[in-house]
Amino acid sequence: MKNVLKFLPAATLAVGLALSAAPAVAQQPAQPKAAAAPAQPKASPAAIAAAREILQIKNATAMYAGAVPGVVEKTKIALIQQNLNYQKDLNEVAPIVAQQLNGRQNEIGEGMAQIYASEFTEQELKDLVTFYKSPLGKKLIEAEPRAIGLSMAFMNSWAQNFADTVMGAFRAEMRKRGKEI
Repeated sequence: MKNVLKFLPAATLAVGLALSAAPAVAQQPAQPKAAAAPAQPKASPAAIAAAREILQIKNATAMYAGAVPGVVEKTKIALIQQNLNYQKDLNEVAPIVAQQLNGRQNEIGEGMAQIYASEFTEQELKDLVTFYKSPLGKKLIEAEPRAIGLSMAFMNSWAQNFADTVMGAFRAEMRKRGKEI
């Protein structure tokens, strides 16, 4: 029962959730763009610029750089599963669609900037830019991915060990009832 609980890094989980929606999207009619994301309060151009700078400093584009080809591939796979006789055509069309939609991943960055600008004041964003440019901020940017990765590994290990403890507790309680599991 060591593998009862598993945790994924947050970024992988977010991308996975986004990509897993592709087959559902492929099966549904297009919805108005406004329904795609909740509306964010309007932020000042300076706040949005500061938010963009923070995202650039933190290299946020790395999180979504492969979003377009990933969603295209996931959609192609879903379409092939539904239309096996079109597999050759869908394999040929996928790179065309990916090329046509190349660059759309930048919409993610713009959306993220809008969200940051709505969650922080303009001054807070400017202070964050200053912080991320400081020696400690640079160290945070450099060390944080490793710290998060190690934290996720620790959480996974803890969860696996705890699952064994929970399983033992269930077995003990069931034994009290005369039932072995």
